[in-house]
Amino acid sequence: MNTMPRFAVILSGSGRADGSEIHEAVTALLAIDKAGCTYQCFAPNIEQAAVINHLTSEKTDERRNVLVESARIARGNIKPLDDFKVKDFECIIFPGGLGAITNWCDFAVSGVACTVDNSIKRVLLEAYKENLVIGAMCIAPVIVAKVLGEYGITVTIGNDKTIAEKIKETGAKHQNTDAKSACVDEENMVVTTPAYMLANSISEVATGAEKMVQEMVRLAQS
Repeated sequence: MNTMPRFAVILSGSGRADGSEIHEAVTALLAIDKAGCTYQCFAPNIEQAAVINHLTSEKTDERRNVLVESARIARGNIKPLDDFKVKDFECIIFPGGLGAITNWCDFAVSGVACTVDNSIKRVLLEAYKENLVIGAMCIAPVIVAKVLGEYGITVTIGNDKTIAEKIKETGAKHQNTDAKSACVDEENMVVTTPAYMLANSISEVATGAEKMVQEMVRLAQS
């Protein structure tokens, strides 16, 4: 394609302990904008698995909605994931944060045997089958591996041996990378970066996000 690719960014709430990691989501959005591309945010319209007090790291009795919380990051410009249409985009990104493994699926509890939210599963399968470039950050590649592992995709979560082994159990491959790099699976059009699985600062996350987006744009235009 000659025009700049359009990105969908899928969020899982607002805050690293129970939703999307805010630094990762924002640096991804910034990288997309700096690349001259457009984006639309989406989130499942579901209740959060848990609500965490980010000051104390303690679980609370509150109930919150993933779409409503994600709207904080998107400045209100967000749509329910059920409204996602694959024909409207060339790229799709899944930032990390524990919401990825508690709200999108229950990997945090069930590991590889986890159940993935139907809307997340639908979007990933449609994106893969329609040749969208798929990007994921931090812990989010485990969901991509769970849904698409049978296709032999290659992803990274950095160098955590335990999680890498769980990824391999899905049929996917794992490649060790550093925080400021991106793992590029050219054949399957999947690009991943470790972000806060390894990063020591927001600038390292931003560097990885920019490399991920740059590679996604390249693949989308090839």
